[in-house]
Amino acid sequence: MSESQNNQFREVFKQEAEELLTDIEECILEIEENPHDKDAVNKLFRAMHTIKGSGSMFGFDDIASFTHHVETCLDEVREGNVPITQDLIDLILASRDQIKAMLDGDTYDIETNDSIIAALNMILNSPAGNAESCTEANIASSSGGPGKYHIKFDAPESIFNSGMDPSVLIDELNEMGECQVTLNYDRVPNLAEIDPENCFLTWDIIIDTDKSESDIKDVFIFIESNCEILIEPYTPTEASNDAVIIPSKPVEDVDNINNIDIDNPTPKLGDMLVEKNIINNQTLGIALDKQKGTSKRIGEILTDELKINKDEIDNALKEQTSLKEKASTSRQESVRVPSDKLDHLINLVGELVITQAQLSQISTTHEINELTKPVEEVERLTGELRDSVLNIRMMPIGTQFNRFKRLVRDLSRELNKQIDLVTIGAETEMDKTVIERLGDPLVHLIRNSLDHGIEEPHERKAAGKPGNGTITLAAEHKGASVAITIHDDGKGLNKNRIFEKAVSKGLISPEADLSESEIFNLILMPGFSTAAQVTNISGRGVGMDVVKREIENLRGSVDITSVEGAGTTITLTLPLTLAIIDGLLVDIDGDKYVIPVSTVEECIEMNEMVSAMSSDRNLIQVRGELVPYIRLRSIFNMPTNPAALEEAVIVNVNNNRLGIVVDHIIGDYQTVIKSLGRLYKDITEISGATIMGDGNVALILDITGIMETATKEEALVCA
Repeated sequence: MSESQNNQFREVFKQEAEELLTDIEECILEIEENPHDKDAVNKLFRAMHTIKGSGSMFGFDDIASFTHHVETCLDEVREGNVPITQDLIDLILASRDQIKAMLDGDTYDIETNDSIIAALNMILNSPAGNAESCTEANIASSSGGPGKYHIKFDAPESIFNSGMDPSVLIDELNEMGECQVTLNYDRVPNLAEIDPENCFLTWDIIIDTDKSESDIKDVFIFIESNCEILIEPYTPTEASNDAVIIPSKPVEDVDNINNIDIDNPTPKLGDMLVEKNIINNQTLGIALDKQKGTSKRIGEILTDELKINKDEIDNALKEQTSLKEKASTSRQESVRVPSDKLDHLINLVGELVITQAQLSQISTTHEINELTKPVEEVERLTGELRDSVLNIRMMPIGTQFNRFKRLVRDLSRELNKQIDLVTIGAETEMDKTVIERLGDPLVHLIRNSLDHGIEEPHERKAAGKPGNGTITLAAEHKGASVAITIHDDGKGLNKNRIFEKAVSKGLISPEADLSESEIFNLILMPGFSTAAQVTNISGRGVGMDVVKREIENLRGSVDITSVEGAGTTITLTLPLTLAIIDGLLVDIDGDKYVIPVSTVEECIEMNEMVSAMSSDRNLIQVRGELVPYIRLRSIFNMPTNPAALEEAVIVNVNNNRLGIVVDHIIGDYQTVIKSLGRLYKDITEISGATIMGDGNVALILDITGIMETATKEEALVCA
């Protein structure tokens, strides 16, 4: 194997090990909540076993050696010889963290390695580890015991491509006990059509062993996701007379073998024709005899030599093909693709969208009838391609939520609090880039809820609350956005205390007249903290301003609500994707701007009556409610010669409504977002730009930034 191939395989191992470590952490936390969950214990053992075996295979000997000790202990837990205790849970979590450090290439502490191994050995050798009290758990184990088992092993044709040799697995089974193996060859095609790189064999194995069913399953642990493996207690039938050789299908019964897909088994053509009474068993037997020694398909023999109606044969073949396709689509398969390749694909699709817009512009401008239909078709296909590629990047946010169970568990113990984490809407999908960048803000918010929000157990009981606090992490789709809420049932925010702290730090004046929402938002300002003392968790005034800045960088917003004594809710509203958005194209003095559709409520005309009703208060009445408005001309210091009939776009961010007055509203526009670069990073009113069909650039408005700028400059007067 070349060095490049070896490095490639090592990277694949690292990626798979990262996923397994995530599974391991989830399993441990499940076991901590339910120590009798045998499925979780078995899943945990298999994950450790896989890391050990793969690590040894790809040269990670330190990981393999260390994991072997953890695996040994978990094997005893599986067998019911070692009880699950809090000390064991802590050790397995520490082992998981140690494996992660080795995997990342960190300079990990050898002493920590040794201390974990010593602690595991102590558990194995302790009297509790071999106590008779574990017998009941051992009997209740679903892993089975020693005896005789029947194993059916169907490997996919492509198994050799993964570097796996089935004979090695058979040898390993032979080492576990007396095996009697029957080789089935009913999938073997004609000699002329055999691909030597594919596997066409299946195996029936009867093993008499002193090992358990779980031990037998572990033999197939590296390939169980790609193979059909059946392991069941062996029960000889009366007809077999205790025969151990299971007869394979005779060659004479091979029927249209070339049309069989082992991964998606479907009815054979001959059986289908007999079932439909198109032919009988005798005719089928004659056809099979004629097929021997030839490369002809069964359908060709039936139509050419036995004169069976060709249309009926073709209809049966179509039905067989349809069944294959349904079976194929029912299998959920995934392909691992590097993130940079996916990002490059998104960029290419973005360029295609821009080119398509230019093509549509040319067709409209020059009124070329011959181009109309092809351009419309390209526009449709581009839209479908865009949606498909964006869906590929979508991931369930549960992958991010799961990591916080460990965080809440560890910090709860550090703070001597009893706190449960409840997650809702883990299946909600978002762009993977948004999810990845969302990690740090959520960590800050959850840590603050743990430290500041949830009271001590005795305080909660004194307030009539249960001793256990609860943090709820929820996600749901809201139009083209996702709303993520972090709610705690703690003591809530004290408005007066926040106001006084902000005054003492010089963030606001003592005479400031702020609404409840504005007071709560003060905690998002840099350096603000109400903590009485600094801890290693919070209190330094660093964190909430980082949350606000990072969420705004993701073109999102933060909203805080709280009821003193009942808890606090922080809502993060984020776009589904950062690459391509649906926008509303508007015009101001010939310049084009894009407003994200996700923020738009409705559009109205600013006629003379509406303008007169505002009485220079920058307020308009929309469906019975007064809504403040701002002219973009005043924000961008443009000449004050508006159009005769202006239009207003009513936008809504965190239940704050604002009218943005423009000259003209052009319509919907599929917007590919382009960064403006570091020189424009301090311009809060603009979040990016897009290239129009005519080659000109349109700026994308940041609605949250416009609201803040308008308020600071007192350009609008609120009711």
